[in-house]
Amino acid sequence: MNKNERSVDGQLVTSFQSGDKQALVALVKRWHKTFCDRAYWLLKDPDMAKDVAQDCWQIIIDKMDTLQEPKNFGAWAMRIVYTKSIDAVKAKNRMTTIQNQLENEKHDTEADEPSARDNLKRDLLQMVNKLPERQQMVIRLFYVQEYSLREISGMLGISTGTAKSRLFHAREKLKTILKNRIYEN
Repeated sequence: MNKNERSVDGQLVTSFQSGDKQALVALVKRWHKTFCDRAYWLLKDPDMAKDVAQDCWQIIIDKMDTLQEPKNFGAWAMRIVYTKSIDAVKAKNRMTTIQNQLENEKHDTEADEPSARDNLKRDLLQMVNKLPERQQMVIRLFYVQEYSLREISGMLGISTGTAKSRLFHAREKLKTILKNRIYEN
């Protein structure tokens, strides 16, 4: 970026810091496509790239008052986009890993003739597999991999309350399934 463009960015940032909301509109027009392109370069998913760019704008707006050198807006903002994009890649990879583990566990339930304890495990796993995928993930992360609700919420990108709610509803469904099986036998 040349010196003149950095100067324009600096003036727009200074104007925004002084309360001029139109300066933000101009910054968005100048930078949004660049943010989306950079995020796409890392994510290879246009929808995720747009989401990341949008999230970055919220961070930029919230923190623009702390920017000491307004003319360095471009480098500062691109660092935010890069960091958020890397975070999104990591989250996407975690989700892929979790989904692969779920698939592997489903295949493991179809094993050879097991012992009574193995039968119980298999039956329980089959019951868990009947739950909606979101509840399956929370159950497995909480009980099998022993993550806390806070860690689960971070991994899945949901609030702690949502993770807790999914865990509660999954337990309730498992209780219902178990009761129905007992009455059938």
